[in-house]
Amino acid sequence: MNHAIDIPALDEDTLGGRIAKARDMTGMSIEDAAARLGVTLETFTEWENDRSEPRANKLLMLAGVLSVSPAWLISGAGDGPDQSILTAGLTELSGELERLIDLNNEVTSGIAALRERIDTLLRASSN
Repeated sequence: MNHAIDIPALDEDTLGGRIAKARDMTGMSIEDAAARLGVTLETFTEWENDRSEPRANKLLMLAGVLSVSPAWLISGAGDGPDQSILTAGLTELSGELERLIDLNNEVTSGIAALRERIDTLLRASSN
């Protein structure tokens, strides 16, 4: 009898990639994350670029700051970034984009109307 074992899919990203992904999901800048962990910007950048790895104590702090499990940071298994944050952010940004597109269209129409009025006045003044 063959028993299949359900093994959760692991995030195939690197430790640095997962750090960057989780930091992006929180909306935190590299500078803010480094400051919160008490490391230099260079150190944090090296972690995100897989040129070095945080020590265990910093890894635990990092997981807390980024609201993910240490296991997820290390292997991709466990509690990763909250996808609802991403969904809410995308919804908010999409709404803002639509508002700006509408505003742009309104400004473009206003410019065209103003140009037409100026042209009309110029023609009238030359007659």
